[in-house]
Amino acid sequence: MTTFQASSANPLFTRVAQNFLDLQRRIESTGRNLDDVRIVGVTKTFGSDVVRVAQEVGITCVGENYVEELELKRGECEALEVSWHYLGALQTNKISRITKNSDLICGVSRLKEIEKIADAKDAMAIYVQVDFSGATGRNGAVESEIEALVNKARNLELNVRGLMCVSAPGKDAARLSFSKLVALADSLGLKERSIGMTDDLEIACEAGSTEVRVGRALFGARS
Repeated sequence: MTTFQASSANPLFTRVAQNFLDLQRRIESTGRNLDDVRIVGVTKTFGSDVVRVAQEVGITCVGENYVEELELKRGECEALEVSWHYLGALQTNKISRITKNSDLICGVSRLKEIEKIADAKDAMAIYVQVDFSGATGRNGAVESEIEALVNKARNLELNVRGLMCVSAPGKDAARLSFSKLVALADSLGLKERSIGMTDDLEIACEAGSTEVRVGRALFGARS
């Protein structure tokens, strides 16, 4: 587990460092090794100072939901050694901007998105998003479409690293969604399973998550 020297000089650092330790303890409480579960700090709506502090406490991946924020913060934090994940909904007219500024695009769920990404950047790393909820308006492809999307992306020489999903509300629904995603990733030979957020990361870790996406539990409530 990461340790820090006590510091009162930067209250933001102190708060985020403590929250990071708390997150690590939550992961360890599930029996998982910290080296096997990546923590992505979701910095949407926060300033670049939060990205800098995240890197200082040991977070190597940050996630952004809006392309305008992604462009701004990546430019302001160019010297930082962090990997930028784009987590937001994909608009095809903004894909070239997203590929230029991100190291990994999460939430890919449509054939036209895959084609646009492949046109914009060779070998771009992506996660394909699955929707197990069946709810109207949720991002993600249904389970029966995933294999074809993954195969298409591979044929276009994209780097399909894994799958991701956002669970439906409730512990039972989360447990079912996460177990389905892990089984699906296994069947497709995909290593990464981006599942789990602030409220359900223990369930995700127990199911086999390799990556949790956390904002509020690290940085506090958004305005």
